[in-house]
Amino acid sequence: MTLKPRFHTIPLAAALTACVLALSACAPVVVGGAAAGAAVVATDRRTSGTQLDDQNISFKVEHAIAQKLGDAAHVSANTYEGVVLLTGEVPNDAAKAQATSLAQGVEKVKKVVNQLTIGPASSFSVRSNDTWLSSKVRTELLNTKFVPSGSISVTTDKSVVYLQGKVTQAEGEYAANAAAGVSGVAKVVKLFDIISREEAVRLSGGSSGSATAPAQSGSQRAPIETGPGMSNAAAPEGAAPAGGGAQAIPIK
Repeated sequence: MTLKPRFHTIPLAAALTACVLALSACAPVVVGGAAAGAAVVATDRRTSGTQLDDQNISFKVEHAIAQKLGDAAHVSANTYEGVVLLTGEVPNDAAKAQATSLAQGVEKVKKVVNQLTIGPASSFSVRSNDTWLSSKVRTELLNTKFVPSGSISVTTDKSVVYLQGKVTQAEGEYAANAAAGVSGVAKVVKLFDIISREEAVRLSGGSSGSATAPAQSGSQRAPIETGPGMSNAAAPEGAAPAGGGAQAIPIK
């Protein structure tokens, strides 16, 4: 009788489990948002629960508007801590106002920033260019010192870049200046939730920046403004004045 080799399945399973745990310890935490079909970013200053809430709000707002306004409207919703940014096109003023009401009716919505324009839906080429600009701006923010890029949401609509996030006054100025320097950007609109340096340190787990401030180039930059209804509070100690060249002190 031929004897077949016996495999020790329990030790093998234990070894595989150990490998998975070791790998996951080094990987960023990503949580799937089933309703919104997106992922939660571990470096975001929002809690994972808030990120999922925001994704679900955006999904529900877009669905409600699409159901009510139909193909005549092209509306995108991007949410950060309950503040909903509406971009896209609607056929008339009544539809624009209705979009705001529908968004306000979604649970957990705190504020609606309606940046919809009146007119026909934008073309595929315009939307593709907006997607490309958003990608370039995210890359620029990632490479800009003193900017918590993982905590900033970028939305582009007809070459206008909207920035949302939980940042200090100085971080917001750096981010806006960086975005305004990206080729093709027509304007930058800040929709930031301004927090103190102490709060930023707490939310960032005590991490700090240590590089010198980037120099402002002389190249043409897009105009920067603060979005409607958003606070542009006085900068905390060490932060840069709004609108000028940012001179920030890194978080310590």
